[in-house]
Amino acid sequence: MRATLRPRRAGGGPRGTSRGNGSLIGVYGLLGLAVLLFALFSVLLPETFPTGTNLRAILTNQSIPAILALGATIPIVTGRFDLSIGFGIGLAHVVAMWLIAEHGVPWPVVVLLLLGGGVVIGLLNGLLVELAQIDSFIATLGTGSILYALTGWITGGARIVPGLHGLPPGFTHLADSSVLTVPVTFWYVVALVLVLWLCLEHLPTGRYLYVVGANPRAAELVGIPRRKVVVLAFVGSGVITAFAGAVLAAQQQIGDPSAGSSYLLPAFVGALLGSTTIRPGRANAVGTLVAVSVLAVGLSGLQQEGAAFWVTPMFNGLTLLAAVGMAGYAARRRERAGGVVGTRRRSDSLVDPADGDRSRPTDGSGPTDTPGPVMPLAR
Repeated sequence: MRATLRPRRAGGGPRGTSRGNGSLIGVYGLLGLAVLLFALFSVLLPETFPTGTNLRAILTNQSIPAILALGATIPIVTGRFDLSIGFGIGLAHVVAMWLIAEHGVPWPVVVLLLLGGGVVIGLLNGLLVELAQIDSFIATLGTGSILYALTGWITGGARIVPGLHGLPPGFTHLADSSVLTVPVTFWYVVALVLVLWLCLEHLPTGRYLYVVGANPRAAELVGIPRRKVVVLAFVGSGVITAFAGAVLAAQQQIGDPSAGSSYLLPAFVGALLGSTTIRPGRANAVGTLVAVSVLAVGLSGLQQEGAAFWVTPMFNGLTLLAAVGMAGYAARRRERAGGVVGTRRRSDSLVDPADGDRSRPTDGSGPTDTPGPVMPLAR
C-alpha cells in the first residue's frame, strides 16, 4: 500500500473555508473595532455623538486626511514612503489661495495647475529614489523641506486671506456642497477608494506594484519595469496630494503656511494601519478607508468627551506605533503562509505517477486560494 501526499489548505480548515476564525479577525477585526467604538461613544454621549450633525462633521473633517492616506498608500505598496505629502498639501492649498485670491486666476485653471504640479513633484520624488538611489525617507523628506520653503516664500510667513468678495462660489462648492445629503468630500474619498481598488486588485499595474514591493529582484526577472512602476507610484501620490490641497483651500478658504504638517502623521497612520486589515500584510485602499474610519470615530469621541489638546497627537502617535508593529506582524504571517504553501506544493510533486491525479481536489479547486503572495507574469 502506497502513501500519497495530498495537498492541504493553509489553516487546516475544511475545503471552501480557507480562512479560520483567527484569519477572519485579522481581515475584519479593524472594521469591527470601528463599529464597537461608534457604539461605545453612542452610549457614553447619546445626545451628541450618534447624530446626523456629528456624522456630517466627521465625514467633512476626516475626508482630507483620508484622501492623503490613500495617496500615501500607493508608494507603501511598492515598499517606499512619501514623506513630502504633508508639505505638499500645504504648498498646494497656499498656491491655490495665492492664485485665486491675489491674482484672480480662474479656479478650474488653478486646479489643473495644482494637479500638474503634483505630477512634477511625484516625478522628482520617483527619480530621486530610483535613479539617484536615495532612500525614500531621505529623498521625500528633502523634497518636502523644499516644498515647505516654497510655501514660506509665497506667503512670507503670513496667512493669505481673500478680499471682501471672497472666493468664487464654484471653488468653495468643491468642499461645502452635498450629494444625497452627504458631504461631497466624502464622495471624493469613495471615488478614490474605488479607483485604487480597481487598479491595485484588478489591473496589471496594481499587480506590478505589489510584486515590486514584495520582491524587486524577482519583478525585474519576470520583465516588470521596476523603476517605471516606482516612479508611477510617486506620481500617483503627488497628484492625490495636490487634489487634497485644492479641497483644503476650498474648505478653509484661507492660506495657512503651517497647515500641511499636521496632516502627515494621520495620513501615515491610516495607510499603515490599513495594511493590517482586509488584506493583512498588504497595503490596500479599502483597508486604508477602514483605518481612517477607526481614527475618525475615536478622535471624535475623545474630543467630545473633553479630552485635552495633547490627546490628539498622542492618540495618533500611539496608533502609528501600533500600526507599524501590526503591519510588520501581518506581513511576516503572510510570508510564512506563502512559504508553507510553497513547501506543500513541492511535496505534491513527489506523488507516485501511478496514482494519477488522485492527490488533486476533484471539485476543481486547489491550494491556490491560500494567503501567499501571487507572482504575476509581465504582460
